[in-house]
Amino acid sequence: MTAPHWGPPIDVLPLFAREEQALVSVLTDLDASQWAAPTACPGWTVHDVAAHILGDKLGRLSRDRDGYHALEPNDGEPFPAFLHRINDEWVRACRRLSPEVLFALLVDSTAQLTDMFKRHDLDELGGPVTWAGPEPAPRWLDVAREYTELWVHQQQIREAVGAPLLDDAEFRAPVVDTFMRALPHTLRAVEARSGRQVGYTVTGPSGGQWTARASASGWSLDRGAPSSRSPLASVTTDADTFWRLCTRTVKPADVAERVTVKGDESVCATMLEMVSVIA
Repeated sequence: MTAPHWGPPIDVLPLFAREEQALVSVLTDLDASQWAAPTACPGWTVHDVAAHILGDKLGRLSRDRDGYHALEPNDGEPFPAFLHRINDEWVRACRRLSPEVLFALLVDSTAQLTDMFKRHDLDELGGPVTWAGPEPAPRWLDVAREYTELWVHQQQIREAVGAPLLDDAEFRAPVVDTFMRALPHTLRAVEARSGRQVGYTVTGPSGGQWTARASASGWSLDRGAPSSRSPLASVTTDADTFWRLCTRTVKPADVAERVTVKGDESVCATMLEMVSVIA
């Protein structure tokens, strides 16, 4: 895929430490009942989500820094099912850890993760970011994907314990920008003549405008409103609704009153089915 497929690069590395500081500020004062509070992740408590965050960080360090690949899918096991299984196994094992032990391990792992990413050439191609397409993706997109996962899980913890959400534009705007990179892949089955455009607008300080453009090689993405006066389709929503749609926290029918669509109804429906996580 050419660069326009992915859209312009995004640099989220400076946010990793600040995102962790925000998480630490929440976890520091939790009591036992809050650690045990249920979250939006079915069957997982705050403790479980924190353990999952730790598992993600340690897994990335083990695979990408140390070249250690101990786990592989079973024969015939789809990759999403494999991830679900090993994530569940890890969370269950971590239930024997105290919140204090879990907290200390979390804090120690983030600096190592950031240092590892800094050693990469982020413009090089790495593994795929599967929700944006099956082909190798630039490392900056993989790093941005990692940041979005940490941010989403922190939101889940904050919601579970009644803490203010991490909705400052500094933290949420890069999530919106990253999630939008799934749009070309989402439109892959939409047939349109070369040059036709679709627009996606996310309102508010964390939002912006993006345009996907059809060509003979597929759809490409760029920031900005469509140049066409009559785009094939357009969708507008707010930042909170957008990230929840992309993570399947809500369904399009649940938030119809917060979404405006224009143009081809089937294309708009496809755009609203965009998923920016491994489902």
